[in-house]
Amino acid sequence: MKIVGIESASLVASVAVAEDDSLVAEYTLNYKKTHSQTLLPMLAQIGEMVELDWDGVDAIAVSGGPGSFTGLRIGAATAKGLGLARNIPLIHVPTLDAMAYAFFGTAKLICPMLDAKRGQVYAGLYRFAEAFETVKPSCAVDLKELLSEINERGEPVIFSGDGVPMGRSVIEENCRVSYAFAPLHLNRQRAAAVAALGFRYLMAGRTENAAQHAPDYLRVSQAEREMKERTGIALGEKTVSSMEVSDLPWVAGREREFFSDAWSEQALSETLAAPGSKAYLVCLGREPAGYFLGKCAGDEAEVYRIAVTPRFREMGLGRLLLETFLTETGKEGVSSWFLEVRSRNREATALYESLGFKTDGRRKGYYRNPADDALLMSRRGGNV
Repeated sequence: MKIVGIESASLVASVAVAEDDSLVAEYTLNYKKTHSQTLLPMLAQIGEMVELDWDGVDAIAVSGGPGSFTGLRIGAATAKGLGLARNIPLIHVPTLDAMAYAFFGTAKLICPMLDAKRGQVYAGLYRFAEAFETVKPSCAVDLKELLSEINERGEPVIFSGDGVPMGRSVIEENCRVSYAFAPLHLNRQRAAAVAALGFRYLMAGRTENAAQHAPDYLRVSQAEREMKERTGIALGEKTVSSMEVSDLPWVAGREREFFSDAWSEQALSETLAAPGSKAYLVCLGREPAGYFLGKCAGDEAEVYRIAVTPRFREMGLGRLLLETFLTETGKEGVSSWFLEVRSRNREATALYESLGFKTDGRRKGYYRNPADDALLMSRRGGNV
């Protein structure tokens, strides 16, 4: 059996290909580049080097958190895009579990931890002398509180993860049991460990389809906390529903606000009523936050519009709308999706690429006010 592993829960970006009991290839980068810049090129390079046939991949194991909110979202989007495009199941592997899984054979208590900011770490406790055992599941915890629990257990412990540099002095001052810090080849996450633990989960039937996968953040993000304070609305209260005629005045207003080639309410009404129309509204609480317009015909579908109001941007709502469209149309037999995007809109292009779209061509001077080329993008793959 063959598994592709993806790790992006912190600064580390790592991808791996494993087959049965062998690690075929691993590519790890611990450098200050965003995962949206690195993961797909790394997968492409490693796939070319090992002549990876995606039709022979049984599952994609993805590090599912906790960790950096942005890193986890990019890793999840990459895995979901590949899974949707190629009809491959996903395996959610807890990040700290995978880190601990690298320490087979140690008699020490294993404590992987990631810097959670604000004086906290994401941490767990494990044993792996023989059978892999979770002693304390992943949690966000004050480091001194964690050390107090470790002291009470009285067992030698080994620490790993990017929480160590941040908390080393605290550990040295407060840890009362014998301890050690993992060496460099074990002190950060690796996609090989994600894939290895993924094999265990695969054999146990612990898979999910791409539409089901979501990272486990353990706590709300700073953006969510700030939005809750500002608006009284929690990001968890988001809903996606089919657009109704009664929504068109609001959508038409946003068209005039966002687009130089705004669609009129009449044009929106005609689009909504057209055969194969796909139109969604995303709301936070009761407040509309964005919308999607598209169309499907037979086994092909096209994206027309994705828009999110400024106050709710950078919260994954545009991705949620697009994933809803891909999932729904995929279930209806669509296997090819198409769209056009401004060449200078790198944020949108990165979103599309992370969900499996590729650039097929360019239309010079297609957009006006401001002038810009249009990138022609498509995604082809099996149904969800």
